[in-house]
Amino acid sequence: MNAPDRAVQGALLPADGRKMKLVLVGNGMAGVRTLEELLKIAPDLYDITVFGAEPHPNYNRILLSPVLAGEQTLDEIVLNPLSWYAEHGITLHLGKTVSTIDRVNRRVVAEDGTSAHYDRLLLATGSLPFVPPVPGKDLEGVVAYRDIADTQAMIDAAAKYRHAVVIGGGLLGLEAANGLMLRGMQVTVVHLGEWLMERQLDRQAAELLQKSLEARGLRFRLATSTQALIGDKFDGAGGRVMAVKFKGGDEIPADLVVMAAGIRPNTALAESAGLHCQRGIVVTDTLQTVTDPRIYALGECAAHRGIAYGLVAPLFEQGKVCATHLAQFGIGRYTGSAISTKLKVTGIDLYSAGDFMGGEGTEEIVMSDPFAGVYKKLVIKNDQVVGACLYGDTVDGGWYFKLLREGRKVADIRDKLMFGESGSNIGDVGHQGQNRAAAMADADEVCGCNGVSKGAICKAIKEKGLFTLDEVRKHTKASASCGSCTGLVEQLIMVTAGGDYSAAPKKKAMCGCTDASHQDVRDAIREQKLLTQDSVFQALGWRTPNGCATCRPAVNYYRISTWPKEAEDDPQSRFINERAHANIQKDGTYSVIPRMWGGETTASELRRIADAVDKYQIPTVKVTGGQRIDLLGVKKEDLVNVWKDIGMPSGHAYAKALRTVKTCVGAEWCRMGTQDSTQMGKDLERAMWRMYAPHKVKFAVSGCPRNCAEAGIKDVGIIGVDSGWEMYIAGNGGIKTEVAHFFTKLKTAEEVLEYTGAFMQLYRLEGWYLERTVHYVSRVGLDHVKKRILDDEAGRKALWAQLQFALQGEPDPWFDFDAAKVDLRQFEKVAV
Repeated sequence: MNAPDRAVQGALLPADGRKMKLVLVGNGMAGVRTLEELLKIAPDLYDITVFGAEPHPNYNRILLSPVLAGEQTLDEIVLNPLSWYAEHGITLHLGKTVSTIDRVNRRVVAEDGTSAHYDRLLLATGSLPFVPPVPGKDLEGVVAYRDIADTQAMIDAAAKYRHAVVIGGGLLGLEAANGLMLRGMQVTVVHLGEWLMERQLDRQAAELLQKSLEARGLRFRLATSTQALIGDKFDGAGGRVMAVKFKGGDEIPADLVVMAAGIRPNTALAESAGLHCQRGIVVTDTLQTVTDPRIYALGECAAHRGIAYGLVAPLFEQGKVCATHLAQFGIGRYTGSAISTKLKVTGIDLYSAGDFMGGEGTEEIVMSDPFAGVYKKLVIKNDQVVGACLYGDTVDGGWYFKLLREGRKVADIRDKLMFGESGSNIGDVGHQGQNRAAAMADADEVCGCNGVSKGAICKAIKEKGLFTLDEVRKHTKASASCGSCTGLVEQLIMVTAGGDYSAAPKKKAMCGCTDASHQDVRDAIREQKLLTQDSVFQALGWRTPNGCATCRPAVNYYRISTWPKEAEDDPQSRFINERAHANIQKDGTYSVIPRMWGGETTASELRRIADAVDKYQIPTVKVTGGQRIDLLGVKKEDLVNVWKDIGMPSGHAYAKALRTVKTCVGAEWCRMGTQDSTQMGKDLERAMWRMYAPHKVKFAVSGCPRNCAEAGIKDVGIIGVDSGWEMYIAGNGGIKTEVAHFFTKLKTAEEVLEYTGAFMQLYRLEGWYLERTVHYVSRVGLDHVKKRILDDEAGRKALWAQLQFALQGEPDPWFDFDAAKVDLRQFEKVAV
């Protein structure tokens, strides 16, 4: 901020010189976007406090569907991590629902008593799912679909049950149905309307969509009304849902019912404060409530000129206007949004805008190719485009919307309208994506959600050297919300960067603190023998003196793996799980998983575990997929005593380390076994159990080619054969399963230890932090790994010796507290 700007800001401060207080109620996309805009133009004007009802930082609600489908994780959809709030000095109250607004004393109070005073208050309470008032709606297994908790409930149900019914055939309902189907459930969509998504599609486009979804396995009941949900108790009125009954009397089985029948503005808090509400919290063009000008409202909870908007783009437009008024610039008015809907439903592109249904006084131009999955309809009135509905091919949706907004006469291009913008321009060749992207003007909008133009994207690509979609999202926010413009953004990257947008850049900075890549940091630590965190930051010219949550753990790992016994571990540079040496759970308790060598245990160990469960009232005991026992719900102050009473080594289930070595019973017991897999697994685990790595590591040993231990999807898999052992590397289970590569045949158990240890040490020295072995091998090439281990006997033995040296004397953090630098103060019970 320049000097005049600072002078203006100073003049706006209260008379006593303090900063004004801004309180945001609602930690969602609309409210936090407003804060982002405000911090750009008036970063020092307010002390900001945020109340969020959910226990999560701001996340992209639109991407809950990919999380449900298993395509993304919750961490990947976070828009503003906790560090963002801290960096901007924002006080954040998570998991706290505001229940009272005291307008006289300008104070908000949460249900638990937490309060905050305000000079300005911003309400962004969003919307609530509409749950049809049918009997049985309160049964167990009946969920709405609105937030992370709902998504997790559906994921959990899909793991246990078979039949799901989704009530509502709109966008949210179809995404829920698709996600549950991908998780193995048999799904029926029940919709009151005559066709799917009637607010976004005409009948013909909807029928194409339904046909496509039916081909994937979804079932539909259209024009159908639900009469009741039936429970599994004897009277049918309680317990868990087991069936859906329709008007007319027929029923279908349902272990899970998802309510996706629409949303309603969440106005309860505003109404209790006496704010005028009608179809939402009524606001002016400055987004101030008509009742109290100190209180602003925006997003799905607000009603502007009688309309409550539910799409992302209008909410972000509101946020930009609201921010200018909170900054006291007094400029900008929100006059409403022209709506177009560009969606991707289960991977199928859809677009609609304006009066796409047509009617009296209109005419339609239609192109339909059901075989190719393409349908286009333009509605014309008075020689102007007044509506559009596209299915399958939506690349020209933005252009049609531009014609609609501008009211351009189309007589001169009418015969070419169906061919899109490029086909309507004289001299344009073809209709390929890159030509389409190149033909756009710099001022043309690419990302409607975030208002990002082609020029802004191309400028960022050129000036910042961006190569990937993730980088463009980070720097411009284009494609970061609903994702419907992703294809066009990719085309711009290809045109502007002149290469394959999916290719990784030659050099990618580790984080915003430095321009150095992971490899640059690894090389510098080795070549300059940098032993401390500070020496790395100084040698490489870190912009942030103490680093950040992204780079500190990586630098710490690179030091201790490169210079074992010399570089000291910095516990404060580790994540919370690795500092507490247990997995923190969503309720703040911890998970404890003791190590069981090769999955084998004893009666004595089981008795100690059972006694600890009773003594410390641990609520859940679960057998894990890695053949161990998980104690869930341990209080932090009990961790040390639980470890002591169990008396078993740490399972490192919380760490970037060797987690498990899964085994079958092998030749000792199994009549099919050819090798003693259990003993081999125990030997491997005992040799490497203290090994930290770039990411978690899992082994498996099977005693015969039947491979009961699933060795083919582990970081290292060992399979017993008549002549010895087969070794596989770089496999991965999880959302995207990667089959391991066959690596070599080995004759003896000693060779298995040596080759496995050498591969692990190579990965430890060359892998980038948070890079799994599958990605490491993909990056460096399998031939490189074979050359270092199979073709270089001396080098292989040296790697194995290096790993043994690094692990010698490594402490067990559950018992050797001093040597492991465990801060026991963190386990002390805090007095309330």
